[in-house]
Amino acid sequence: MKRVVVTGMGAITPIGLNVEDFWNGIKEQKLGFKNITKFDTTDYKVKIAAEIEGFEAKEYMDFKAAKRMELFCQYAVAAAKEALADAKVDMEKEDPFRVGCAVSSGIGSLQAMEREYKKLLERGPGKVNPLLVPLMISNMAAGNVSIQFGLKGKSINVVTACATGTHSIGESYRTIQFGDADIMVAGGTEGAVTPIGVSGFTALTALSSSSDLERCSIPFDKERDGFVMGEGAGVVVLEELEHAKKRGAKIYAEVVGYGATSDAYHITSPAEDGGGAARAMLNAVDDAGISKEDITYINAHGTGTHHNDLFETRAIKKAFGEHAYQIKINSTKSMIGHLLGAAGTVEFIACVKEMEESYIHPTVGYKVKDDELDLNYVPGEPINETFNYALSNSLGFGGHNASIILKKYTE
Repeated sequence: MKRVVVTGMGAITPIGLNVEDFWNGIKEQKLGFKNITKFDTTDYKVKIAAEIEGFEAKEYMDFKAAKRMELFCQYAVAAAKEALADAKVDMEKEDPFRVGCAVSSGIGSLQAMEREYKKLLERGPGKVNPLLVPLMISNMAAGNVSIQFGLKGKSINVVTACATGTHSIGESYRTIQFGDADIMVAGGTEGAVTPIGVSGFTALTALSSSSDLERCSIPFDKERDGFVMGEGAGVVVLEELEHAKKRGAKIYAEVVGYGATSDAYHITSPAEDGGGAARAMLNAVDDAGISKEDITYINAHGTGTHHNDLFETRAIKKAFGEHAYQIKINSTKSMIGHLLGAAGTVEFIACVKEMEESYIHPTVGYKVKDDELDLNYVPGEPINETFNYALSNSLGFGGHNASIILKKYTE
């Protein structure tokens, strides 16, 4: 089986529009939460989101291309551009049919749907934009990234709600392992801070209704009341090891384990015993060929909803037994909110940087202990500690569970 390494990273996040700024924001414990500016929230119960600020599509692509993309695609192209530049991939020297793309979105463009449905109601069907469908559908993130950078290999869109980004990395990892590509551009993107997006998640009672910017996204805290919707994109370049070495690429880390399961339980709630998520973690550990005790750090899904944090904690205990109490667990969502389909990849990037700098960021805002949530969620201060493996979890509505394991790269 071929070895797979990370050679490039790109990020558009609520606390930084590139990997360096995002990572500096993480170390500064910067919070990306603000009152929503994209629409009038007067009649809305939820008024806070983690919006992207200062993003200009024309800085990443030409004006004509940007006009034919919705926001989620613009974010994807921007993050992919950074990742490919970081990896120093020269497409003129690559077989384009060996370079694939799995940049996915969980939702696609709600903006296009809202805008064109309004036209339909007010002006009739003849006024609907003929490009509505290619603007709206979620696979256009992968489509546009492939078009912009000439990626002619496998091009897929994995739609598993909030597990989308991690599944995209996992399926790309498998693609390279089995020899179907030399390079995969993998990740997730989302731009769903819209009236219908916020209304829908609010009606589901999934979003925090807090007006306190410092206490609105507090994963694992007893006072948590939901997640804060974020937006942005994370994209990584995964590469077959020998291919990367041959072209002298910088190697950030190695991907060594992937586990994916379904709870087969409920359309929104995770399985109460954490069984599905636990099995995904154990599958990833088995795939990596390591012992459970080798895992000392987990980047949790950690959304800040009552059910997720409780059932994910149960899942970690179920998977790791007594060793669970020796694992440092944090949630990047405590700073950037929940980027939905982009969450897993941005959190994967956080794992790479944490491993690189022997730095485990705190779960910012965590203050009040919840009885059953008794693991080490890294409260208060960061932990400066070397670790060789990082496990990242993502859990999506519908019962989709994905776990990915990174290893510090050695020859």
